[in-house]
Amino acid sequence: MEFHPQPTAGEAKPWAFPAPERGTLGNGLTVLRCHRPGQQVVAVELILDAPLNAEPEGLDGIATIMARALSEGTDKRSAEEFAAELERCGATLEAHADHPGVRVSLEVPVSRLPKALGLVAEALRAPAFLDGEIERLVRNRLDEIPHEMANPSRRGAKELYKELFPATLRISRPRQGTEETVSRIDSAAVRAFFETHVRPATATAVIVGDLTGVDLDAVLAETLGDWTGDTAERSTATAVSSDDTGRVVIVDRPGAVQTAILIGRVGADRHDRVWAAQVLGTYCLGGTLTSRLDRVLREEKGYTYGVRAFGHSLLSGPDGDGIALLGISGSVDTPNTGPALEDLWTVLRTLAAEGLTDAERDVAVQNLVGVAPLKYETAAAVAATLADQVEQNLPDDYQATLYRMLAEAGTVEATAATVSAFPVDRLVTVLVGDASQIAEPVRALGIGEVTVVTG
Repeated sequence: MEFHPQPTAGEAKPWAFPAPERGTLGNGLTVLRCHRPGQQVVAVELILDAPLNAEPEGLDGIATIMARALSEGTDKRSAEEFAAELERCGATLEAHADHPGVRVSLEVPVSRLPKALGLVAEALRAPAFLDGEIERLVRNRLDEIPHEMANPSRRGAKELYKELFPATLRISRPRQGTEETVSRIDSAAVRAFFETHVRPATATAVIVGDLTGVDLDAVLAETLGDWTGDTAERSTATAVSSDDTGRVVIVDRPGAVQTAILIGRVGADRHDRVWAAQVLGTYCLGGTLTSRLDRVLREEKGYTYGVRAFGHSLLSGPDGDGIALLGISGSVDTPNTGPALEDLWTVLRTLAAEGLTDAERDVAVQNLVGVAPLKYETAAAVAATLADQVEQNLPDDYQATLYRMLAEAGTVEATAATVSAFPVDRLVTVLVGDASQIAEPVRALGIGEVTVVTG
C-alpha cells in the first residue's frame, strides 16, 4: 500500500502583537489605527471617559443605561431607523459600561466603514435619550437583576466585591446598579451624565482591519471628526483600599445541590513588573485542564467539572498605579464542599513549599505564547486588546512586550509571584450554597471566620 508522504512543518515565522499607529483628530479625539491585511471586517472600539466612579450618588447603573441608549435613536433617526441603517451596513454595534469607562464596539465590512462610522458619530453628537426609550431600558435592567441574583456565580461575585472593598467606594457595588438605584434613573439624568463626561478630547478610537485603499483620514474627518465638545481633563482614578483578611462568607441557598466557590483578593496589576510571572504561575495553578487545581479537584477527586485561577485588572491610574482581582472559581457538589476546600488549600500550601516544575512552566509558556497568533486572528480581538491597553493606561507596545516577558520568565520567578498572589492566610472565600450542610465542615478547616448571609 502506497501512502502520501507525511506533511512536514514549514519554517516558523516571527510573530509579534500588531503595533498601532497613533494620531489625534482636530477635535482632540485620539485615534489608534492598525492595518491588518486580509481582515475585511473592520473592528472599531471607542473608549469614552465615563467611569463608574463618576456616576452621581444614588444613580449606580446610569453609565450602563447611557451606553445602551446610544443606539436607541438620535436627533435625526428613531431607534428603529437607526437600527435599520446599521443593518443595511451589515454592521453590529454594542456598548457597555465598566469601571474604567464606556466602550462602544463596532464591526462592519470595510466597504461600509464610512457609513457605519457616520452612524456612530451621529449617536455621539446627538443621542435622543427619549423618555420612552430610557424608561424601557430601565425596565429591562430591573428585569435582569433578579436573574443575576439567582445565578450562583454572579451572586458570589457581588458578595466578593462587597467584602473586599469599603462600601464608600463605587467598586464595591454592582457595576450595573441595584434595583434601588436603577429605578431612580430618568432621561434627564442620563443626558446630564452624557453631557458631563462624553467628549472627543477625552475619548479614544481604535480601528483595526484591512485598510487598503481606504482614505481613513478623510473618513474620520467626515465622521468622528465632526463630533465636538469641550476640552476638559480626563478623569482620574480614585484611590482604592481593600481588606483581604482571611475569612469565609456563605450566601445561603437552602437545598442547593452544588456550592459555587469564589476566592479572591486584590493584588498586582499589569503595571507591576511581576505581572508576567504572575500570569504564568496562575496559569500553572488553574489556567487549564492540566493545571494543578484541576488535576486534584477534577481528575483525582471528582469534586468538580473544573476550577480556574485568574488575574483580572480592575482599575489603573495615569501614573501606572492599579489593582487587579486575583481569584479562584469553580463549583463542587454540596457534600464535598469541605473536602474540596481542604484539598484546594493543600494545593496552595504545596505550591508554596515545593514550587512549580520546569515542565509546568514550559507547558504554560507554550499555551500562552505559542498560540497567541491564533488568538489574534480577527480584527476584533486585536482591537479589544488595544482598547484594554488604553483603558489601563498602558503603552501601545505593552502586549508585544508581555509575550516576550512571558517567554523569558523562569520557574522560580513564576512560583514566587503565584505564592505571593495567593497567600493561604489572606484569601476571602465566598460560597453560594446550602449553609446548613456546608457551614460546619468549612469552619472545621480553620481558613477564617465563617459568616452566613441570606441569598
